Amino acid sequence: MYAISLGDDGAELRPLEPWHAEEFLAHLDRGREFIGQYISFGSKATDVESTREMLQRYADLRAADSASLHGIWLADGRLVGGVLFLNFHADQGNCEVGCWLEPAAAGHGLITRAIRILIDFAVEQRGIHRVEWHAAAGNEKSLNVARRMGMTRDGILRQSHPHGGVRHDTEVWSVLAPEWREARAHAAHADL
Repeated sequence: MYAISLGDDGAELRPLEPWHAEEFLAHLDRGREFIGQYISFGSKATDVESTREMLQRYADLRAADSASLHGIWLADGRLVGGVLFLNFHADQGNCEVGCWLEPAAAGHGLITRAIRILIDFAVEQRGIHRVEWHAAAGNEKSLNVARRMGMTRDGILRQSHPHGGVRHDTEVWSVLAPEWREARAHAAHADL
């Protein structure tokens, strides 16, 4: 399968597949409390079998062209997080991207670099027109990724996300294909 470099630090973006179940479970266990602050991602993956089932579900969604998981591995071979497509609707030109990360890998730009690859792929290869980002209003780290991607805050879905016994507001951000292309061209021109 593919491995896409995330930069000079040796980190890579690779597909997450059912055969990664043991490694993915160990990663989730290392970051479960941190990841679970705002989302329930991976909360039902509690043993190798349930983890394999989760990864198989996403493999089936990938085969149906409606979602996919991509892991982030460090140069030392350790899985530390990932990014994903949710609600991928190529026929409508819309998708949502998201992320998760264990705490030891936070603050190194891994998510920003990986999300940029996903958005580039969605816009340039799949013809997606609108890419969305949904995050709990209190999740500043996630909201900062949306800002770094040049997304616009479309609005707040008040108390739309029940998690941890609390109803959280959800911020919805988006970037449109022309905006993405313009920002990428501007960044490339600035690098010259």
